[in-house]
Amino acid sequence: MNQAPGAGAQDEQEAAGRVVAQYLALSTQRLHDVPSRTDPAILAAEQERLNSAVRASAGALSPYAQPADYPRALLQLRDRDGPAGSAVPAPSANGKAGAGAHLTLAQAARKLDSGELSAEQLAAQALARAAQCQPTLNAFIEIWADKAMAQARAADAQRARGKVRGPLHGIPLAHKDCFEILGHAATIGSKARPPVPATANARAIELLDEAGAVTLGVLNLNEMVAGPTGQNPVFGDCCNALDPARIAGGSSSGSGAAVASGAVFASLGSDTGGSIRLPASVHGLFGLKPTYGRISRSGCFPRAFSLDCAGPLARTAEDCAIVLQAVAGPDPQDPSSLDAAVPPYPALLDVAAEKSRLAVLALSGKDACSPEIAAVFAAFVERAERLFGTAREVGFAQLSACYAMGDIISKVEAATLHGQWMRANPQAYSQAVYSRTEPGLHVPAVRYLEATMARARILREFLAGPMSDADILLCPTLPVPVPLRADADMEKKGSVFGVVTEITRLTRPFSYLGLPVLTMPIGVDGNGMPVGAQLIGRPLAEARLLSFAHQMSQA
Repeated sequence: MNQAPGAGAQDEQEAAGRVVAQYLALSTQRLHDVPSRTDPAILAAEQERLNSAVRASAGALSPYAQPADYPRALLQLRDRDGPAGSAVPAPSANGKAGAGAHLTLAQAARKLDSGELSAEQLAAQALARAAQCQPTLNAFIEIWADKAMAQARAADAQRARGKVRGPLHGIPLAHKDCFEILGHAATIGSKARPPVPATANARAIELLDEAGAVTLGVLNLNEMVAGPTGQNPVFGDCCNALDPARIAGGSSSGSGAAVASGAVFASLGSDTGGSIRLPASVHGLFGLKPTYGRISRSGCFPRAFSLDCAGPLARTAEDCAIVLQAVAGPDPQDPSSLDAAVPPYPALLDVAAEKSRLAVLALSGKDACSPEIAAVFAAFVERAERLFGTAREVGFAQLSACYAMGDIISKVEAATLHGQWMRANPQAYSQAVYSRTEPGLHVPAVRYLEATMARARILREFLAGPMSDADILLCPTLPVPVPLRADADMEKKGSVFGVVTEITRLTRPFSYLGLPVLTMPIGVDGNGMPVGAQLIGRPLAEARLLSFAHQMSQA
């Protein structure tokens, strides 16, 4: 019988694929003592994708390269052209909110200062709004009404004695349930890990407490901080505050929904591959993934310690700046923390973006956005050019490579952490989170080290290439209209990797680079849902990004 040309080679390739799939499924149990719950063919395909992408992208490694080069590069390549941070004017008081007509954090702080509102009144209003929205949005895992009211009354008593700790004094906040809070056992959106009551606050929570903030409770999230949609089979899905039929973004889904619904004024989330930016974008909010190491990760449950960043979601750039001011800075308890001074972010809002040069990331082929997102983004770029001058279009050939490198790091570090619970309690995981984590057990150590060793070099190449003549790079946040929850169901067989890739393909690359990225609302899609743009800066350029977003919001 005559074979079609190439049929023999194809048969061999398919046979080899079956062998690899069988090996991976068996080795999950034999090498790691972890039961495999992922279709062997899907597991093999994901392994091949990751392995091939990093092998092709790492390039020739210097024999002297090491992962420790990366944090040093962040400090060496920091944004140096912004204002010095002294003798700066106060920010304008008319920043436009990005989500609905709710009072902004800065506006609430001014009403507290003037005596027009009390912290007790603010807390009561926030709690009422949280309770009203909870049946529809499921933004909270726990609401701490009594504790919040006690904190608010204490804040009022301190104010009456003349002790005001700053603009967060008496402001109701709530945070993603991945931060340690004294006495509370963070769920991480899962029941796979035994509950462990915290013996101390996470450093960022401690700093917010010191600033006088009121904590309303803890917020829902994708299980084990792993997912971009808000889907959580364990505690129930978190729904979009603007349209509950659509995704809330993730994994800081409750943060986005709680802020957008008016239940809280701001929230801390965490971001490994887009988990602050995506919930902010789909809710019409501002969300900041800071420079890697700018905010302490101490006490923040990790997905991947080499990528994770904590950061704020809020209604305005000014509100983000206020929260960032409170939580940024070095922390000796966090080995990845950057030893860099903290500028006065709120005071720099009107000046830090002056003379900023803009670039626009060219996206085509598989990287292209949907036509309606591209049209909204193009209109935003035109507005930005009227304020800041011509934006040069730049390409970045390593965009997909950075995605793959970040994905490798995330999966390996997550599998290393979760192996203990996947071994002891495998059925407690949702299928999606288990399948996203299982490939990390099989990534060759060489691929992981290539991704970490090449990181400093690729960061330098990015700043010397696409950003060589730019201070801010503009790029859409979500490349498609906000999906319906039913269309982004990660529990549907074989769907998880496609859903995650489509939603995170423009956010994860910049997590690998570790650069500061602020998402801001720029318009709406054909369904009336928000469209966001990412503002990408050089290391430690948070002041510049916040200033740009503040000025664009006022224009």
